Amino acid sequence: MRLVFMGSPEFSVPVLNALVEAGHEVAAVYCQPPRPAGRGKKERPTAVHARALELGLEVRHPVSLKTEEAQQEFASFTPDVAVVVAYGLILPQAILDTPSYGCLNIHASLLPRWRGAAPIHRAIMAGDAETGVCIMQMDAGLDTGAVLLREATPIGAEETTAELHDRLSALGAETIVNALENLHSLEATPQPDTGITYAEKISKDEARIDWSQHAETIDRQIRSLSPFPGAWCELGGVRLKLLASRLSNGSGAAGEIIHTPAHVACGTGAIELLRLQKAGSQAQDVNEFLRGTPLPTGTRLT
Repeated sequence: MRLVFMGSPEFSVPVLNALVEAGHEVAAVYCQPPRPAGRGKKERPTAVHARALELGLEVRHPVSLKTEEAQQEFASFTPDVAVVVAYGLILPQAILDTPSYGCLNIHASLLPRWRGAAPIHRAIMAGDAETGVCIMQMDAGLDTGAVLLREATPIGAEETTAELHDRLSALGAETIVNALENLHSLEATPQPDTGITYAEKISKDEARIDWSQHAETIDRQIRSLSPFPGAWCELGGVRLKLLASRLSNGSGAAGEIIHTPAHVACGTGAIELLRLQKAGSQAQDVNEFLRGTPLPTGTRLT
C-alpha cells in the first residue's frame, strides 16, 4: 500500500522498518521537529527522522497540522493509509479524512484500558498482569476509535518500562504489518464503554520513594519509572536512582538494608534492588555498585 508514516521516538522506529521491509511504499514520514539536546544544545532530529533519512525517505516535521498549507501538503502524498505511532501531534479531521483507508494508530495497551500518554508506565505501576498493542482506527477522540486488531502479552514479574517498551514496539511492528495485509477482511470493533482508564503523563513528582509503602507498590514504582524519570531515594544525603528490583522476604524499619545484597525493608514486606545509579555516576548492576558503595545491613535509605 502507499502510506504516510507518522511517528517520532525510538518506539516507532521498528514499525517504520517493518513497513519498509514488508514492501509498502512510504510516500512520506512525518515526525516531530528537531529540538535542542545535549550539552551544546544542538538541534537533534527524532529517532524516526534519523532512520527515515537513512532509508532515503521524504521527511516532514511541521509544528502543526492545523493549517491549510500543511493539510494540502499531506494530501499531496495521496496515501492509501496513514500509520501513526507515538507521533506527538493532534491530527485534525481534515488529516484523518485524507487517506483512503483512514489513519491507523498503534497504541501500546489493550484499549480501552490506558488511553493516553503513558500506557506502558501505567500498566506496570498498576500491577496489570498483561498488556499489548491495538491497531485502532483514529477518530477525533483520545484513543477512542474502533479496534481492528489486538495482541496481548503478559507483563513479567521483574519487567521494567524499558524492557516492556522494546517488546511492545516489536509486537506493534508485527501487528501493523498483519493488519495491512488483511485490511479488507478485518472488522472494526467499537471500544466498550466499560473498563476505560487514562494513562496520565508521568510526572517527576511521582519518582520519590516512600519506604513506608507496601513492597509491591514500591517495586512497581521502581520498574515503571525505569529508565525515566527513575524512582529515587537518598543515601546519606546523595540521590540514588533505583532502576530495577524484585520482591523479597523479610522485615525491618522502612528503608533499612535488612540483608545483602541490597534487600530493603518496606512498610510491609521487602524488595531486592537489582540496578542502581548514584548521582553523577553511571547506572550499575547491584554487585558492581556494591563494590564501590557498600550497603551493609542496617544502612538506611531515606
